[in-house]
Amino acid sequence: MRTAGTERHPAGGGAGIVTTCGRRIAVRRLRLATADRPISRIALDVGPDRGGEPGTWAALTAGEARDLADLLLRHAGLAERGCRAGRAGP
Repeated sequence: MRTAGTERHPAGGGAGIVTTCGRRIAVRRLRLATADRPISRIALDVGPDRGGEPGTWAALTAGEARDLADLLLRHAGLAERGCRAGRAGP
């Protein structure tokens, strides 16, 4: 899926994209300071679609975020190769 645009939020350390179907996907660092140990997560926020259908969010550990990134990159490569294989001509 192509994206409609990229947003950067340097002050908050987050970034996001808007998909062609109108959903805004934001990625941010979430840090909770607790008395015994700080908790740090990567927040993935999928906003509502153009029709107003609600979005969702997930809070991932650093390892989970890396695993998700790896899966996304591998599947993006497969999708690109699948598109090229379906084209006619040289």
